[in-house]
Amino acid sequence: MTMEVSRNNGTLEIKEIDPFLAELLRQIPESGNPRAIPAAERRLFSSPANPETEKEICAEWKLYVEPELRRIFETATETVQGDLRQLNGNEKPFANCALRIPLGNSEAWLNALNRARLALAAEFSFTEEELSDHYRSPIGSRRDLGLFQVNFYGFLQEFILREMECSTQPASPNESTPPNE
Repeated sequence: MTMEVSRNNGTLEIKEIDPFLAELLRQIPESGNPRAIPAAERRLFSSPANPETEKEICAEWKLYVEPELRRIFETATETVQGDLRQLNGNEKPFANCALRIPLGNSEAWLNALNRARLALAAEFSFTEEELSDHYRSPIGSRRDLGLFQVNFYGFLQEFILREMECSTQPASPNESTPPNE
C-alpha cells in the first residue's frame, strides 16, 4: 500500500490512496462515534475529577462542558464528512483515488482523527504495548484492523500537524519573499 501526501496551494493532498485505505478514511466519522460502547463514551467524555468525591464539579462538567464538547465533535465530524465526499462516486471502485483537505479544515480533521483513535483504543482495550507496536502486521481479526486504524489515523495526524506547522513558520532568510505592493 502506497500513497503520496503533500501540500499544494493551501490544500493537504493525499494521492494514490488505495481502496483499502480509502475505506478506512471513510470510516473516520463512524469510528469516532462512541456508539453504545461505554468504555469509548467514558474515554471521550471523561470526568475532570473523581465522580465519587467531587460530585458537584462532575455535575457542572456534565451540564456545561460536555454539551459543548459534543457540539465541537459534531461540527468537526460534519467538516470531515464533507471532505470525504470526494472519495465517493469513484467510477472505478478498485482504482486509487485522491483526497484534498483545505488547510482551514485541519483542526476538524485532527479532532475527528483523535476521537476515532481514542474510541477504537477504548473499544478494543488496547494496551500501551500494543499501541506502541507500529510493526505489527497481519490483519487477521477485527481487533487487528482496529489497531491498524489507530496507527493509520495517527500517521494522518502527524502529517496534518507537520503541514500546519510548516504553514505557520516564517520564511527563512534564504527564501525569497514577495515585494510589497
